[in-house]
Amino acid sequence: MKFSNSLFFALCAATLQLSSYAADTQPYPSRPIRIVVPYLPGGAGDVVARTIAPKMGESLGQQTYIDNRPGGATKIGTEAAARAPGDGYTLFMATPASAVNVSLYTEMPYDLVRDFAPVVLIDISPQVLIVHPSLPVKSVKDLITLGKSRPGQLTFASSGIAGSVHLAGELFKSMARIDVVHIPYKGFAQALTDLLSGQVTMNFSTLQSALPHIKANRIRALAVTSARRSATQPDLPTIAEAALPGYEMVVWHALLAPAATPPEIIHRLNGEVLKALKLADVRRQLESVGVELVGSTPAELGAYVKSEIAKYARLVKNANIRPE
Repeated sequence: MKFSNSLFFALCAATLQLSSYAADTQPYPSRPIRIVVPYLPGGAGDVVARTIAPKMGESLGQQTYIDNRPGGATKIGTEAAARAPGDGYTLFMATPASAVNVSLYTEMPYDLVRDFAPVVLIDISPQVLIVHPSLPVKSVKDLITLGKSRPGQLTFASSGIAGSVHLAGELFKSMARIDVVHIPYKGFAQALTDLLSGQVTMNFSTLQSALPHIKANRIRALAVTSARRSATQPDLPTIAEAALPGYEMVVWHALLAPAATPPEIIHRLNGEVLKALKLADVRRQLESVGVELVGSTPAELGAYVKSEIAKYARLVKNANIRPE
């Protein structure tokens, strides 16, 4: 029997459609899941993703792998995830940069709230306010008093425009109502080096990076930036309790999914991450890099992301921050 070309192609199309339907109706998950990380390998977000991914994969029965998409101040990776099908096979590792970009850039190829569904807030990382030992201050209140008496004379270093350290400093300046000069560097290492040498007077740092220098009395720690005291350094007050109620500036990592992802899949993924965060080896590995594990419901993360977007919008506008 001979078939016409049109009939042949019609049969091929029908076969493909049936195959696609069969794949879609298979129990989730039926193929590997990727986590898009908008950074190069080795950064904090990448470490968090690579720690939880294999645990999720073991539990789900499918490989969960990392897809690093750096560049464009995280916009390249974010857009790739936003444009992916909402089928539960693509996740996105969001960070504060995701929320900052909403106000930092006037034209965006995606909408962080509209184009993504929240899955889970994984962790937060407090920063620590540190000063050079030569500065005659022992507390946050002392620093604010000194800043008011020396407008424009104190300096704070950061690892770049609109980064977490820069934003922590700008929020501090705004709430304390003091004039401190921002000095941006190309990276955190040089910023810390110049603080240690006394070239700048203050900085914000991760606890992990600052602790060796704090213990050696090469820098002085005044407070942490989180809403609650750090579990690893409970003797350090928060900036909020020390002098500025309401101050909070932390680094966070959260998983989002494309907006069309079905709620039942979101719920399943949320549960898998929460399960992974309870494992002793996962907790040990993540806490060793300075993060504090959270875990949240999708609704809690959704509210948190919106509050972060609003906070950074005010800060970017008030400090007149522009992208480099």
